[in-house]
Amino acid sequence: MTNFQYVKKSMYSNTKKDLEMLIHHIQNEVRDQFTFSYNFVGSVKRNMVTMDFDSNIGFDFDVNIHVNDDYEDFSPKEIKSILKQAFDKFNNQFGYDYCEDSTRVLTIKVKDKKNSRILHSADFAIVYDCNNNQQQYIHFNKKVNRYTWEYQPKSNFNLEKRISLIKKNHLWEQVRELYLYKKNNNFMHKKSRSLFSETINEVFQQYF
Repeated sequence: MTNFQYVKKSMYSNTKKDLEMLIHHIQNEVRDQFTFSYNFVGSVKRNMVTMDFDSNIGFDFDVNIHVNDDYEDFSPKEIKSILKQAFDKFNNQFGYDYCEDSTRVLTIKVKDKKNSRILHSADFAIVYDCNNNQQQYIHFNKKVNRYTWEYQPKSNFNLEKRISLIKKNHLWEQVRELYLYKKNNNFMHKKSRSLFSETINEVFQQYF
């Protein structure tokens, strides 16, 4: 049984600033190929970062990288590869290990190898906002080693509207309680951003 708790912003604010500096290095590194903007999403955006102080895994951040490649000059594989190489070039300067390439994100971690601990990590989803009010992300199919643009579920892309309605009706405490419950009962080892999306959608469906 895990024991995740909410942590104060002061505990991770400096780490977040360092991560932003790293991202700015990446923006400059890939600028000759494509540009991108970024934003923190999920729990970190809402000051809902959690940590299990008894475990060997620290807090994590979720970031969306919005790639500007309207003319599709680069394939999904090329985009992810370019970004991965750029991160790997600068990660060490900020204490991060090499990128891990998973199904939906690139993950970087600061590790305390001596004590077998992950101090903190960051997951980067590479996304593209479409004109039809939907969003795509780069999906990596490991079985066939294939990268493709896939649509996010509409429920994920409408999160901001649902969050606004939930807050307007003073239901945010229910969100915080349910999210913490999900973090402590995460037997499927889902990513934090997925748990946050689930929480918002469940509270929304319950009340609206």
